[in-house]
Amino acid sequence: MTDTRSTDPRPRLGWVVGLTSTAYFMVVLDALVVITALPRMQQDLHVGLSSLQWTVNAYGIAFAAGIVTAAALGDRFGRRRLFTCGLMLFAIASAACAFAPNAGELIAARTVQGLGGAVVLPLSLTILTTAVPADKRGMIVGVYGGLAGLAVALGPVIGGIVTDGLDWHWIFWLNVPIGLVAALLGLRLLPESRSAAERLDLVGVSLITTGVVALVWGLTRAGDIGWSSAETVATFAAGVVLLGAFVGWESRVGEPMVPLRLFASREFAFGNLTTYLMSGATFAAAFFVTQEFQFARHYSPLGTGLRLLPFFATPMLVSPLAGALSDRIGRRAIMVSGLTLQAAGFVWVAARGSLATSWIELTLALLVAGIGISMALPTVPTAVLGAVSHEEMGKASGVNFAAQRLGAVFAIAIVSVVFSSYGSLGTPATVTAGFRPALWACAALAALAAISATGITSCRSAGAPSLQTADLPAAA
Repeated sequence: MTDTRSTDPRPRLGWVVGLTSTAYFMVVLDALVVITALPRMQQDLHVGLSSLQWTVNAYGIAFAAGIVTAAALGDRFGRRRLFTCGLMLFAIASAACAFAPNAGELIAARTVQGLGGAVVLPLSLTILTTAVPADKRGMIVGVYGGLAGLAVALGPVIGGIVTDGLDWHWIFWLNVPIGLVAALLGLRLLPESRSAAERLDLVGVSLITTGVVALVWGLTRAGDIGWSSAETVATFAAGVVLLGAFVGWESRVGEPMVPLRLFASREFAFGNLTTYLMSGATFAAAFFVTQEFQFARHYSPLGTGLRLLPFFATPMLVSPLAGALSDRIGRRAIMVSGLTLQAAGFVWVAARGSLATSWIELTLALLVAGIGISMALPTVPTAVLGAVSHEEMGKASGVNFAAQRLGAVFAIAIVSVVFSSYGSLGTPATVTAGFRPALWACAALAALAAISATGITSCRSAGAPSLQTADLPAAA
C-alpha cells in the first residue's frame, strides 16, 4: 500500500534507523530470552507443563491476532503514533510480567505484551522503509535485519546470563527502560506517515482469535481431563465453528483482514503452509530441548543457552548466502533442501536423545537442523510476497507473520500432548521419555514443511522483493 501523507519530509535517518532497529531487536530478543528461563519460571511459580506452554502461547496468539490489525490502525491513525503506543504497551506489559506473582497473572501480562509486539514489529519496518530513500533502502534494511538476526542468536544466551546472574524477572525488567525511552524519542524524532485507510475488520480478528484460543485450550486440557470429556469436545467444536465462521466472513466482507483470493496462488498458499509448519517445528523443538537440557541434564540456564547457540546463530551466517544462491538457482530447491535438513537434524536428536548421549552430539544434530532452517528462512517469505502485487504486500506480509506465530502456538500445544503421553517433568528419566517422542513429532512437522515446499512451483521470482535479511527473524 502506498503512502499518501507524511508530516516530516526530512526525517532524521540516523534516529529512524536506530529507533526502529532497537525496537525490533527488543521484541525479537524477548521472544527468545524467555525460552531458557522457562524451567526456572516453572519451578518458582510451581506450575505444570500446561501453564508453562501458555506463557509462550498467550504471547504468540496475541501477536498473531494483532499484527494485521496493527498495520491497518497505523495506516489510519499514523504509524509513528501507533508505533510509540505499541512500545509503551510492550514496556508496561513487561513490567507487569516481572511483577506477576503467579502463572495466571504472568500469562495475562504476556498476552498484553504480545499485542504490543504485534504493533511494534510490522510498523518498525514500514516506518523505516518509508523514511529511507530508495537508493539506500537495501543497505539500511540489511542493517535492520542483521540486528534482529543478532537478537535471535543472543536471545537464549542473554536469557541464561540474566536468569543465572540475577533472576528470571529481570528478562522482563530490561524491556521497561528501553521501551519507554525509545517511545519518548520516537514521538519527537520519527517521521509520521499514513496510507489510505481501510475499514477495520474487527469481526474477523475476533473470530480467528477466539477460534484459535478454543482449539489450543482444548489441546492443552485434553491430556489432563481426557479427549472425550465434555470440556474437550465442546472447546474443539467451538474452535472449528469459529474458524469456519471466520472463513465465511472473510469471503463476504468488502475489506477483509485476510483476502481469501490470495490463496488462489499456489506460491502464496503453499508458502504460508510451509511457514506454519516450519515455524511450528522450530519453536516446539526449542521449547522441549530447553526442558531436556535443564530438567533432565541439569544444565544451568546459561549452559543451556550456550549449547543452543549453534542452533540459533546459524541464520546470521547461512541465511544471507542461501538467499543470494536462491536468486541464481531458484528458491524451491533451497527451501526443500533446507527443510529436509531440518527434519534430519530433529530425527537425529529424537533417535539419539537418551541421557547416555553426549550433549555435543545433540548440539551437532541441532546445528544440522539450524542450517536447514536458515536455508528456508529467506526463501519461503520471499516466495510468499513474490506471489502478490505490490499493493497487497502489506496484508500478505501480515498473513505470513500470523502463520509463523500460529504455527508456533499450535505446534507447542500438539507436541506437548505427545510429550505428556510418554513422559512428564518429574524425573530426568520421565523428561527424556517424553522428550524423544516430542522430537519425533517435531521432525514430522519439518518433513511436512519440506513436502509443502514442493508445491511452490515458481523456482524464480525475478523482481520480487528480497527478504534475505529483513524477514530472517520473522520465524523466530
